Amino acid sequence: MKVLFTARLAHWLLAASASLLAWPAAAQSDAFSFGVIAHSFKGTPDESILRDAIAESDADNLAFVVANGIKASVEPCSDAVYLRRKTVLNSAQNGLVVSLAGSDWTDCKNRHGKSAAMERLNRIRELFFSDDFSFGSSRIPLVRQSMAAKFHSYAENARWEIGNIMFATVDLPTGNNHYRPEAGRNSEFEDRLIANRDWLQRIFTIAAHKKMAAIVLFCDGNPLSQPGVAQKFDMGVKRDGFAEVRQFINAMSAKFPGKVLVVHGQAANRPAIEGIRWRNNLGNLGISAGWVKLTVTPASPGLFSITSQPTEAKKSRAQPTALQP
Repeated sequence: MKVLFTARLAHWLLAASASLLAWPAAAQSDAFSFGVIAHSFKGTPDESILRDAIAESDADNLAFVVANGIKASVEPCSDAVYLRRKTVLNSAQNGLVVSLAGSDWTDCKNRHGKSAAMERLNRIRELFFSDDFSFGSSRIPLVRQSMAAKFHSYAENARWEIGNIMFATVDLPTGNNHYRPEAGRNSEFEDRLIANRDWLQRIFTIAAHKKMAAIVLFCDGNPLSQPGVAQKFDMGVKRDGFAEVRQFINAMSAKFPGKVLVVHGQAANRPAIEGIRWRNNLGNLGISAGWVKLTVTPASPGLFSITSQPTEAKKSRAQPTALQP
């Protein structure tokens, strides 16, 4: 096991060195932009939405792109669907990182109608996260949580750095973070809660040690949202599946000297994009449709700005593009 880990680490370091040498100078020291594709399959299995978003983002000069979700909840949880989407993702010219959505695995059933969530999640990990690189032609070297022996299953959690910014995906699905109200059904939730806490701890510790200017977290559900009265049932209490993660992100952000931006797929009232909402150094950005381009400008006090919006947002003008702290 130790030999295998050492070999894998050596392989990643060589790949990372080669990639950084080839990386555009502007992405290392000046302003750079990245794209975020909203969950293309929230209401439809129409694959053309994802294809169009990839084509549009490919036409821009982006450091990388993050895509939220690989399938619709109404689609089969089959290898055929997963592999077809993998081909689409690999067609990207930009380096493309996948951030899993709840519809990818949480509601999957076997032929007997019982939950197949864990089996399908593990299969997705095998198919989509088997190496330490992003999808796309410009493959970005990634550090996966699965490199740690204790969390070898959590390959979907990945991090990478550009300039003075740490980027990372965290598996936090919609649907109350896959917390199940049925007794004895939450081993997956509890194990992932431990893994995600360790992952976030590492991200903040490394970023603080390197004196990085910011951390950007990509996830499906919104871990910063507060539960409302409508969520209560039975004895008036519903377990908030995001409670621990929200508390941890808030606590770690308060100690972190830079900015922390959480990008998720749960825009309030379902506009295409909300705009960045800041509370002190912690930013919240929900994107529910299309794709958005964000620019990092080290010389700017705000650091992050939204430089283009999805078509739906341009038409509606329902929300401002950015709200500064």
